[in-house]
Amino acid sequence: MELFEKCKKFTEARKVIASGYYPYFIPISSEQDTKVTVRGKEMIMIGSNNYLGLTSHPQVKQAAIDAIKIYGSGCTGSRFLNGTLDIHEELERKLAQFMQKEAALVFSTGFQTNLGTISSLVNKGDYIIMDRSDHASIVDGCRLSFGKVLKFRHSNMSDLKRVLSSLPKNSGKLIIVDGVFSMEGDIAKLPDIVDLAKKYHARVMVDDAHSIGVLGENGRGTAEHFNLEDEVDIIMGTFSKSFASIGGFIAGSEEVIHYVKHFSRTLIFSASPPPSAVATVSKALDIIMAEPQRRKHLWQITHRMHRDFRALGFDIGDTETPIIPIMIGENLKTFKFWKMLFDQGLFANTAISPAVPPGTARIRTSYTATHTDTQMDRVLEVFEKVGKKMGVI
Repeated sequence: MELFEKCKKFTEARKVIASGYYPYFIPISSEQDTKVTVRGKEMIMIGSNNYLGLTSHPQVKQAAIDAIKIYGSGCTGSRFLNGTLDIHEELERKLAQFMQKEAALVFSTGFQTNLGTISSLVNKGDYIIMDRSDHASIVDGCRLSFGKVLKFRHSNMSDLKRVLSSLPKNSGKLIIVDGVFSMEGDIAKLPDIVDLAKKYHARVMVDDAHSIGVLGENGRGTAEHFNLEDEVDIIMGTFSKSFASIGGFIAGSEEVIHYVKHFSRTLIFSASPPPSAVATVSKALDIIMAEPQRRKHLWQITHRMHRDFRALGFDIGDTETPIIPIMIGENLKTFKFWKMLFDQGLFANTAISPAVPPGTARIRTSYTATHTDTQMDRVLEVFEKVGKKMGVI
């Protein structure tokens, strides 16, 4: 086949676009908040990962402006060469202290964080053991490593034990799981994972992209939630959720961070995070520590929406977090459901295969600490109307 023939034959998305049900690449012309403007229309945003509502916080926005005035718009180089600013190192020290780890390392995106960390740490003869529902960045990081990748059924500890027990005792082993799974909203069974890791001499890495700022008494994520911070070797976080910016980081022992710092290709060969993004994260971290009431209100909203969606008859799976999937099933039916929500002023997300298993397409909703009761009332009102019309409830 000629190289570009596959492009010509890819018509699925064009058919959905022509049908009027295409739910992707929707341009927003306002800041990311609980309300957004799309094509001149104001909509309630329930598809954002802005868990603490910090994207529009005046102090966060001012921090970005001030950083640009001092450092300019970009770094024009990688962290390895000319692209490390003093504020990069200051942020790493703050993150390490917050996460209660020896050191931290900041990357330009969350995706690059997983790619660079996994591929640099796992070598030939090592093993990666990952949950089948892990994020795509973990999957791709595993592909870039030279280790052997083994998967266990989602949150199935018996299957994890089966995989671990089959591996050579003295081999290098890294178990990688999401702290909160982005399509299901459930929390990793970290206590069981840690117990099995100890038994079979494996290290543990947790992708806490959707957990930091949300889980734990202080918002430090899944390990704090389970009081297992000393038992998790590497915690990965992203800045595009609770931190209201872009980028990512890992936190762990000084020797691991030092090693990754000198072997991670996505760190060494990528331009470093721009000053505005770094300053935004630093100020967001200050607010996360100073305003725990934001997290408390987020959980009040979360518990309410869990209860009310279930009371209406929707299947929301096993979610335990502000990520609430509304199970629909068929792809086309999900697209139609999304379009009816959109027309009623709700901005939600659709998730279809391969992002989720075939036949489990869903509307993925997520909630923000600054959502109001009036907004949530409207969300439930629209979902009930559409759910009945579509025969979902």
